[in-house]
Amino acid sequence: MALDQIPGALVPVPAAPGMSASDLFDKKETISDPQRLQFLRQHLTMVWMAKASGADVRGYFVWSLLDNFEWNDGYGKRFGIVHVDYATQKRTIKSSARFYAEVCAKGVLEVEGVEDGSYQRT
Repeated sequence: MALDQIPGALVPVPAAPGMSASDLFDKKETISDPQRLQFLRQHLTMVWMAKASGADVRGYFVWSLLDNFEWNDGYGKRFGIVHVDYATQKRTIKSSARFYAEVCAKGVLEVEGVEDGSYQRT
């Protein structure tokens, strides 16, 4: 049976008794991930350029929100924009997530080398 057909199967459960999901997030700390941040900035620039050139781009999402289990690499590779401490389940936002959230909130991607503002709308 598919999980979405089992009552309550997809309802989040706290990691420990008495904890809520918000207890798992560190809202102040940020983990630096400059390579992912650079990749995300460059990729969004290319997506925008494709759209500006006439490509039918309707949306974009980052591949993985959370660090998680990868079938080929187990928990060894981390590729989410939110760091997960697997032992405690604590989540810490990475700098790439803060950048992506800002772009989404403002609806603007500042593209390097463009000064007239014509390439700023996403």
